Amino acid sequence: MTHVNTPIAINRRQILWADTAMVFPLVGVAQIFPARPVRVIVPFPAGGGTDIIARILCQEMAKDLGQPFLVENRPGAGTVIGNDFVSKSPPDGHTLLLTTSAFSIVPSLTAKLPYASDSAFAPIALLGRAPNMIVVKADGRFKTLADVLTYAKANPGKLSYGSAGIGTSVHLAAELLKNSAKIFMTHIPYRGASPLITDLLGGQVDMGFATMPSIAPFLTSGKLRAIAVTSSDRAPTWPDVPTVAESGIHGYQADVWYGVFSSSGTPPDIVAQLNSALKRAAQTEAFRKRVEAEGLATSVSTPEKLGQLTHADELRWKKIVKAQGITAK
Repeated sequence: MTHVNTPIAINRRQILWADTAMVFPLVGVAQIFPARPVRVIVPFPAGGGTDIIARILCQEMAKDLGQPFLVENRPGAGTVIGNDFVSKSPPDGHTLLLTTSAFSIVPSLTAKLPYASDSAFAPIALLGRAPNMIVVKADGRFKTLADVLTYAKANPGKLSYGSAGIGTSVHLAAELLKNSAKIFMTHIPYRGASPLITDLLGGQVDMGFATMPSIAPFLTSGKLRAIAVTSSDRAPTWPDVPTVAESGIHGYQADVWYGVFSSSGTPPDIVAQLNSALKRAAQTEAFRKRVEAEGLATSVSTPEKLGQLTHADELRWKKIVKAQGITAK
């Protein structure tokens, strides 16, 4: 009998699968990450500082990892809507949350969250920190923070300050100052920085706590005066403005941090890969130049450091909220 050799068509994918199966016969094949586009949820409206940081970061991450990184704005309920969406997303690293220190403030102001703030998220990396600013009208009576504190102590409740809203980082920074300095000032909450600046310029409010990007144009034009930054160090872009601590409130720090999270249960290898990619993205010239305008000093941390920070911050703000009798409205 004559044997005929029949050609067998074996494609490259079959050969690779056979090789992989021989090497990993029991554990199977690890998923390549990212396997599809990655959604980056920003729990704030489009156009703000966090949104801007997210978009430039996504551009660099996409170049590095070979998949689109797409920003989705899901604002509302003091960041709760965006946070909740990510907490309930599959734990595979394809849905991320880029948020601020508001993440640790929300639990102190909301009696019942739709997620467990201490266990629903997997920390990926702290991106960096940015100071808030304390500002007054340039031609007003206050020239320094010491002037403000002296007046506030002698006239309890007569000094007013404005913020971008109840529970924002700028509001809590002011309440921490009040608590630390043992003074009482009347809080005027606004719906964002723009109406606050309008009233500050018009003399309807004595002082404002605001983010650096929202206030910078008015400092440059000379219409407003920055009397302190809320960070532990002076801002590189405004080196002549002292810190609150330098102005007599020792140990004071209330800057804004920016961090990236995934949902709890995200595999450690994916967390590690994302952390490394974030470090590379933060080191690019395009990212560094853009975020400097937002006042962000980049310093990408380990996932563990971000987890420790969020826990410590949550405890700190709960104490301040309770001590100052702050309630969300």
